Order: sequence, then structure tokens, then C-alpha cells
Amino acid sequence: MPARKKKTRDPSEDPSGIRRIRAPLLSWYDQHKRDLPWRHTRDPYAIWISEAMLQQTRVETVIPYWNRFLEAFPSVQALAAADIDDVYAVWTGLGYYSRARNLKHAAETVVAEHGGALPDTAEELETLKGIGRYTAGAVASIAFEREAPLVDGNVIRVFARLLGIREDSAAKAVVDRLWDEATTLVVGERPGDLNQALMELGATLCTPRNPSCLICPVREACDAAAVGDAESLPVKKKRTKQTKMRAVAAWLERDGKILVVRRPEEGLMAGLWELPGGEIEAKDEAKECVAGIVHAAVGLEILDAEGIGAVEHLFTHRKLTLEVFRARLAPGGRVRRSGYVAHRWVAPDAALDLAHAGPMRKAMALLGATDERSARAARKRTP
Repeated sequence: MPARKKKTRDPSEDPSGIRRIRAPLLSWYDQHKRDLPWRHTRDPYAIWISEAMLQQTRVETVIPYWNRFLEAFPSVQALAAADIDDVYAVWTGLGYYSRARNLKHAAETVVAEHGGALPDTAEELETLKGIGRYTAGAVASIAFEREAPLVDGNVIRVFARLLGIREDSAAKAVVDRLWDEATTLVVGERPGDLNQALMELGATLCTPRNPSCLICPVREACDAAAVGDAESLPVKKKRTKQTKMRAVAAWLERDGKILVVRRPEEGLMAGLWELPGGEIEAKDEAKECVAGIVHAAVGLEILDAEGIGAVEHLFTHRKLTLEVFRARLAPGGRVRRSGYVAHRWVAPDAALDLAHAGPMRKAMALLGATDERSARAARKRTP
């Protein structure tokens, strides 16, 4: 699909007057920016990895993962050639595993179609899997000094307060305006630093709660600071009520190893490993369902199942209640998967070394498996 054409703007067109914050914002950034490792490199690949990891994840969480990822896959060629399970292994614990899949897919495209060099314009970057308008603008401006705008949650908050936008920030007209303002502001010297300064301001001073308006470098130009309603902006519509889900999962052990299965590459928790199981209806008695679900999912017969308890996990629009069982397998039998794409028999304390989502981690904790895993890690650290 061809890249979306962005409309160009005349830098002299500045109806909102937003460009007057450019100089004070850059000056503030030069003095107060955080010392982050990806700010010490001009390698577009390394910057791209940081932007992918920073989506929906806190900076302090990302730093060690970014370092490990670049150590394991130091170039786009290395990432393209890697096995996806090796990529997942390095990513494990960071969450939102679709980001890891998309990075590998995009790396393969860069090697196959771009000679191994990351494209240097936002338009070309957007043609790569997993790179949307924000990430394209971030990489193009920071790595290549392109005058490419970006809008993320921090920028939305800064602009809504600065410009006094008191309408639903997700409305199309508002979103379009935010991108127009970002397009106007980025034109000029140091576009990469300008974009980082915007995000830095939102992350450190113009925060969702208790914003530090008194020391904000653009306070004099801020509508919300003048009115006194900064904390109420941006306006957000009420969240959609979460759909409730119920499911069962079973610990199936044979010869000291447990069975784990991998979900398909599309859908909820795509490509991740978990204990075998499946969804049940709200009215169902979980213990009465577990044998049938296990047989349908992996073709194994269980003799009995002990209920260990239940865990809850919140997805964006769903709330999962997962009921966990320790089951005794009938002798013999071989795994015949249905709905899963792979399976392994692994040592219990190694199961969480595979790429997994929150429900799996919580289930294993309920089963006591994480205690042994922690003990194993501690033994490795002991000289």
C-alpha cells in the first residue's frame, strides 16, 4: 500500500502562534533533558528500537531491555536473520509482544527491499510493518533530522493545555489539528531535538496530575496555565466498558516436565506461550469443563484436576478471569494440537523463559512455579 501523502505547510503560517514556544522549549531541553542511552547515538536502527520499546512502556523499564536487545541484535541485519523465539526471549517481560514481531518483520523488509539501511523519511518508514505515523516522525526527525512531526500522548497533553483545546482529544477534527500544529512547530533547526523536547516536557513537567506549571518554560504562552484548568486537559471520552471473559488453564506434568503451548500469530496474546486451556461461558462450572477443554486443545486425557485458584488480568477492552488447575494425566497419549501452533514439554522453572503474557505469569505464580524460578536465578547469582 502506498504511503499516505502528508500535506506540506508554509512555516510562515502559524495561526495559533505555536512557533513562539520553539526557542524557549529547545533552550529548556538543552539544560534539563534526561540522560538516556539512546540520546548518545545517531544510529537509526538503535533509535528505532528505542521508539518501539517506549510505546506504552516507562523509560526506566525500557533502558535495560534496550541495552540487551542491541547486544543480542546489534544491527538490522542481525535482527532480520534472528529466530523469532530468540527475539521473544530477549523481549520477555517487556510486554506487548506484537512490537517484537513487527520489529523483526520490518527488519526483514529493510534488508530485502532497502539494502539493509533504514529509510530516512517518515513516508518511507510508514511502509514498514509496525511503524505508524508517530514512530515514523520520531525516527525520521531524531535519526535523520527530517522536519517530520509527531504526536503521542505527551504531545497531546502539552498541546491541549498550551492551546486551550477543550474538546474530546480523540475526535478526528482535534487529532487533525494536533498534527497540523506539530507540523508547523517542527519546521526549522534541530527538528529531532524539538520533538524530543515536546515529549520530555510532557513526561517530566506537563504531567497528567500535578503539572509543574510554575517552572514550565512555555508557561507564558499556555492557555491552561492562564485559566487554571491544566489538570482537566486533555478532555478524554469515557472508556468503553470491558468485556468479561472466563477461561481455564491446566498444569499437565509428565516425567518432571510440563506442557506449554503457543498461540497463533494473530489475535489476543498472539504468538505467546501459555498453559493449555481455553475459554468457558459465564454460567459454566470450571472444574466440569477442564477435562473436555484440555482434550479438545491438546488431545490428552486427564484423570482428575485440582483447582488451585483463579487469577485476573486486564486487557485494553477485556477482563479475563483465569481458573487454574493442576491435572493428572492418563498414561500414554500424544499431543494433538487444536488452535495452537506449537507445543513443548519444559522444566517448570524454565516455562517463563519463553515469551508469555501476564495471565501465564500469574498462573505460574499461583502454582508456585515462580518461587523455584527465583531460587534458580538466585543460585546462578551466587558465586
